[in-house]
Amino acid sequence: MPGETRPANVLYIDDDAGLRRLASRSLARQGYVVTVAEGGAEGVALARDQAFDLIAVDHYMPGMDGLETLAQLRTLPNQPPIVYVTGSEEGRIAVAALKAGAADYVVKSVGADFFDLLGTAFGQVLKRAALERGKLAAEQELRTTNARLEALLSEVNHRVANSLQIVSAMVRLQSNALSDGTARDALEDTQRRIAAIAQVHRRLYTSNDVEQVDMREYLGALVEELGETWSSEAEPRTLSLAADPIRLATDRAVSLGVIVTELVSNACKYAYPLAPGEVRIALSQDGEGHFRLAVEDDGIGMDPAAPARGTGVGTKLVRAMAQSLRSVVEYDVSGTGVRATLRAALS
Repeated sequence: MPGETRPANVLYIDDDAGLRRLASRSLARQGYVVTVAEGGAEGVALARDQAFDLIAVDHYMPGMDGLETLAQLRTLPNQPPIVYVTGSEEGRIAVAALKAGAADYVVKSVGADFFDLLGTAFGQVLKRAALERGKLAAEQELRTTNARLEALLSEVNHRVANSLQIVSAMVRLQSNALSDGTARDALEDTQRRIAAIAQVHRRLYTSNDVEQVDMREYLGALVEELGETWSSEAEPRTLSLAADPIRLATDRAVSLGVIVTELVSNACKYAYPLAPGEVRIALSQDGEGHFRLAVEDDGIGMDPAAPARGTGVGTKLVRAMAQSLRSVVEYDVSGTGVRATLRAALS
């Protein structure tokens, strides 16, 4: 049977009893299982009660014509493809039937050629229907697989976030046990870096999108955490954020989060040695397909000729994270304070 592993079950609707008999015999010889109906109402009732692989509908029928029958057949659940049968000079009717949902049409003629053409049209329509079913099944399988993968990835991100929290707690315990101030400061820096990465994973496993991060929300939470970390009652810190609604892939979000953590931490450590000041963070869309990050303060500035402050690990991290974004961080120290900027592609 063309296009099928079993004989296709077809319904032929036509008010002409002679044509119904001829169609039934001819199509049966071509391998189809044929059911006939003498009018639209009977055909719709049969289609409602039985499962057909294909339905053929003649246009001219008393009571309910072919277009009305087609319209009612289209309302049935799991309706099969429909082949419309018209007269030789009725192109406009064929076009109307196709617009109404018919899969194909055949011009009715006298002689065996009509039934051969009808059988050929049936075979082509059934093949297209089989391909469409295969496509829909593949798309559904793909959606199901994607849903499973997203659920798995969400679970992985949840576990990673929990693990990072455990590591952060261990680093905190170790830091509290140290009496050496330099070593304690280094561990606290490490803890902030871990927190920046953990914040990304918290965003991922609590979001419907496990592949991208909303940078406005992420940086908002990260900057709030940094503000709490660097502030005290005696020395409050003012961190302000202005961010466009930009979404980045997870790895790029992590890189940007580490950069922001290092730049903000440096500003909080060194920009205002005498009195607290403001640190401003801005993330904006910069032209087509790019974003720009700026972290700036109004502090004492930075002397390029002065010896490096701290261990230098932060500077190396910023450089490495910027390279992962295929970019560099540039520093403007020409005016008051320091302005660090980075421009990179969104993807």
